[in-house]
Amino acid sequence: MTMSRTLFSPFKLRKLALANRIVVSPMCQYSAVNGCAVDWHIVHWGQLLQSSAGMFTIEATAVSAIGRITHGCLGLYDDACEKAIGERLAIARADAPPMPVAMQLAHAGRKGSSLVPWEGGQLIPVAQGGWTPVAPSAIPQLEHEPPPAALDAAGIGEIKRQFVDAARRASRLGIDAIELHCAHGYLFHEFLSPLSNRREDAYGGSFDNRVRFPLEVFAAVRDVWPQDMPMGVRISANDWVDGGWTIEDSIALVRRLKAAGCDWIDTSSGGISPAQKIPLGPGYQVPLARAIRRATSIPTMAVGLITDAKQAEAIIASGDADLVAMARAMLWNPRWPWHAAAILGAQVQAPQQYWRSAPRDAANVIANAKLGMR
Repeated sequence: MTMSRTLFSPFKLRKLALANRIVVSPMCQYSAVNGCAVDWHIVHWGQLLQSSAGMFTIEATAVSAIGRITHGCLGLYDDACEKAIGERLAIARADAPPMPVAMQLAHAGRKGSSLVPWEGGQLIPVAQGGWTPVAPSAIPQLEHEPPPAALDAAGIGEIKRQFVDAARRASRLGIDAIELHCAHGYLFHEFLSPLSNRREDAYGGSFDNRVRFPLEVFAAVRDVWPQDMPMGVRISANDWVDGGWTIEDSIALVRRLKAAGCDWIDTSSGGISPAQKIPLGPGYQVPLARAIRRATSIPTMAVGLITDAKQAEAIIASGDADLVAMARAMLWNPRWPWHAAAILGAQVQAPQQYWRSAPRDAANVIANAKLGMR
């Protein structure tokens, strides 16, 4: 019986060719200094660029200093940040097999000024070295926290300019694709969800008003991002809270994003409220990706507790999504695509220094491998 290998079939996003349907998700490392990448990033990026995935995505990269989640978050908001990413990414990519590199541009909104996760993740008061986060409305993420500063029209315009500037910097760095972070309770998601957006101006109230700012930023960034290069959006497709953002809202938003030139939807969920009730389980967000793909025909990425090769293959083969984006599974096993190829009877392009690494019963997994030795 012929084994299904849809997971390892090629895929194109505009002119960008992906060797397979596996995407390394953006994963915050909380290891930057003043927004600048450090040598940790060389090691982190380097091992994932050796994974033989179809595309690697750099972690959520803030467009301003106060747009960072933590003091350790990566940024692309000044010349020092741009130089640090450029130098370290060049080293990480130098001897790796060719792989497209995407970057997720982000603004933390009211979740900014937080401790890194291993220090508890709580909001850092201004008096203790934090900053005042900004948001669509002065509603804190947690009830006991001080409220963020509600953005005025000038602040909204400045953030739009910051995203445009970061996109230009990303283009100069040779980034192959960019993704806007509109999920997980960060700034754009805060504008979308009625749970966090109580504005009474053109950016709040109705659905049309709540989607206005993310769509304006998308259009402004798409205008400066090279037209032959792809641009996607990560959304939280469901707040999992009564009265919050829904899958129906997501489909309506995605139709507008697609018309504006969006190339994929990275389909996640949750993050806006501690009241969320998420039905966790293997592939629990796949039905959201499937619903968006079927309703809009836009390419989707499925994410969330996808760890098994046959599970990932089934998601792609059934048409539930076009791409599978993986985070924790790739940290746990940076060679996950190699092992998935062995299970599914496919091949990957691996560094020639590793050609002799495969066990004998999986030697054909690595394309072009020369296993002889004098």
